[in-house]
Amino acid sequence: MSQVSDVSIANQGFSAFRTELNNILGALNSMHSGTSRPSSATTGTMWLDTTNSGSNSLEIKFFDGSDDITFATVDTSANTINFSDAATDVVGDTTPQLGGDLDTNSFNIKIDDAHFIADDDGNEQLIFQKTASAVNELEITNAATGNAPSLGASGETNVDLKILPKGSGEIVIGTGSADATLTSNGTHNLILDTNSGTNSSNITIVDGANGDIEFTNNGTGNVKFNDAAYFPEATLTDASTISWDTQAAPVAKVTLTDNRTLGAGSNAVAGQFVSLLVIQDGTGSRTLSFNAVYEFSEDTAPTLTTTASKGDLFVFRYNGSKFLEVGRNLNLTLS
Repeated sequence: MSQVSDVSIANQGFSAFRTELNNILGALNSMHSGTSRPSSATTGTMWLDTTNSGSNSLEIKFFDGSDDITFATVDTSANTINFSDAATDVVGDTTPQLGGDLDTNSFNIKIDDAHFIADDDGNEQLIFQKTASAVNELEITNAATGNAPSLGASGETNVDLKILPKGSGEIVIGTGSADATLTSNGTHNLILDTNSGTNSSNITIVDGANGDIEFTNNGTGNVKFNDAAYFPEATLTDASTISWDTQAAPVAKVTLTDNRTLGAGSNAVAGQFVSLLVIQDGTGSRTLSFNAVYEFSEDTAPTLTTTASKGDLFVFRYNGSKFLEVGRNLNLTLS
């Protein structure tokens, strides 16, 4: 046992003196190691508690005159020292590392403005930007089995949540390997608006290459337009044979500058309604022949108005092979 009853050397013969001195030096050299505080301890004595040495754990203790305070624990297997109740300043350590999970102990982590959390290669993963006197913030909440984690706004009673791409970047949803669904939380409406509902801009839905845009109701629900819905009127190019892409220009007009032929409408789908306004130029008396794909009452193509600057309006329904005339209005004054 590397402890002594006291560290005071009494007057004695040389042989006894040498033995006592060696015992005291041995105790000091081993930090008074033992399973209990040495009897020689006084206020300020540090000693090594070997009670758990069999578990590769030694405790360095400080005697304050009445109690033994654990200063640090030595792990003789990992060759590490863990200080007790230590507030360690890591400013001087440019590459500090954790030996376990970081528990904030009900405190917060403060990050300077425009600083970030990086990946293990040092690349920026999450940058924090500061607003002076901020009262609103993000909340990230995990979830139990069968439920979705959430990213939300908190702070004031009603707070928007902004998702901001950079430059001309886009907000992309979905995994890229399955359909992506944008839905509301609970039995509430899904509302798309611009600038918080002010009359400032348009809402544009654009499909992918040759993709459809579908409106499908649930059960007996209807597609309802509270305001006007329309196809912008397109102007077809006047030519000897006039081309009409009925997918891109379902509502169209063309001004005839000579006798012309209307070519077969392209890219139509069965059930589609299309309309064409045929206008005479300032000379008038222009004729229009129709491709056989256009079907008129009694298989008889109409004769156009010949009056200069007047128009004839035709409406067709496509059945998958023919444009069936639904109605016509001739000799219309257009302005």
